[in-house]
Amino acid sequence: MRWFENESCTLPRGFRASGIHCGIKKSTATDFAMIISDKPAAAAGVFTQNVVRAACVEWNEKVLRTTSSDVRGVVINSGNANAVTGAIGVRDNVFMATETARLMGCNANQILVGSTGVIGVPLPMLNVANGIRLAHGALLSSGGNAAAQAIMTTDTKPKHIALESHSGYRIGGMAKGAGMIHPNMATMISVITTDAVIAPAILQQMTHEITEKTFNCISIDGDTSTNDMFLVIANGASGIEPDLNQFANELWQVAMTLAKKIVSDAEGASRFVEVRVRNAQSEAEAKKVARTISTSLLFKTAIFGADPNWGRVLAAAGRAGVELNLSKISLSFAGISVLEKGEVVAFDELLAHEKLKAPEVLIELDIGQGEYSSSAYTSDLTHEYININSSYRS
Repeated sequence: MRWFENESCTLPRGFRASGIHCGIKKSTATDFAMIISDKPAAAAGVFTQNVVRAACVEWNEKVLRTTSSDVRGVVINSGNANAVTGAIGVRDNVFMATETARLMGCNANQILVGSTGVIGVPLPMLNVANGIRLAHGALLSSGGNAAAQAIMTTDTKPKHIALESHSGYRIGGMAKGAGMIHPNMATMISVITTDAVIAPAILQQMTHEITEKTFNCISIDGDTSTNDMFLVIANGASGIEPDLNQFANELWQVAMTLAKKIVSDAEGASRFVEVRVRNAQSEAEAKKVARTISTSLLFKTAIFGADPNWGRVLAAAGRAGVELNLSKISLSFAGISVLEKGEVVAFDELLAHEKLKAPEVLIELDIGQGEYSSSAYTSDLTHEYININSSYRS
């Protein structure tokens, strides 16, 4: 298997993409992306569990119920979520699919749609209509990175990755997201493409299972949004039917890489944090404890201050709704043991403080009651996060 750090969703054969500026954003940054498959493709998706849902989420779920083996592409605008915009928003979303389909010579129900940005503001449809035409005209087999750039909102960098398997098929993907990130999907959009031959039902099952182990293991601020989606499109252009276990593992690796890139680019963040919970009685319990710790504001602010205040970890674990035996719990901060089987360990706080200043930090909690493990990924909570989100609409 070969990794391609500078490739994206157009490394797989038979895909073209573009990213252009059409004036949705107040800045001159690109704000409209298009990814198309040269042939009908299988598609799968997982969407926000927020009950306030954007028009694009409702549209995509309908498309995948009826046309999951015949999808031709996805169009995504950034700078405007087209959420809580009523019947106008539904109409505008249909237009995005219909106009794209017209240019491609296919049906509207073969086009998936994504929107991300400010909630409650109608799309500037003259700009969007022009953007669709510009994006279609700019499609390139090397356009994946431009698409990854165009879907950014508060992201500071595009997020993309691709690989080629030993069997010869390729998987490539992009993602956006830097705030409003939390398990059960988040303010994120991710699109992964592959030229492997995969049946829609199998692809949907894989996508759901992989989401639970990747995008649903990250949290930045405890908020989910209205537009979250993870789409996987498989056009079979390689002609290769992969070993399903191997393909699922590679798809997981691409999704996990993108998920970690989201956390690494968290709004205002200075540190990437893995909370690893080991030896729980079940994977579900390990996941529950890890997620509870990762969303604790007290824990996240302590990490910002490089403060080895391990009591905040124990306090969060204790409210996770999992039965714990304190006498069996051990905890380490950045490789430094601070608690062993419920007993406090004398440790060098200055050394721990210095280690917690590293860009990547591991917090490891051993529950001591079973054999199951799970990790959650988060960031520190900084002053800059407040600055960004106190003026998001300005």
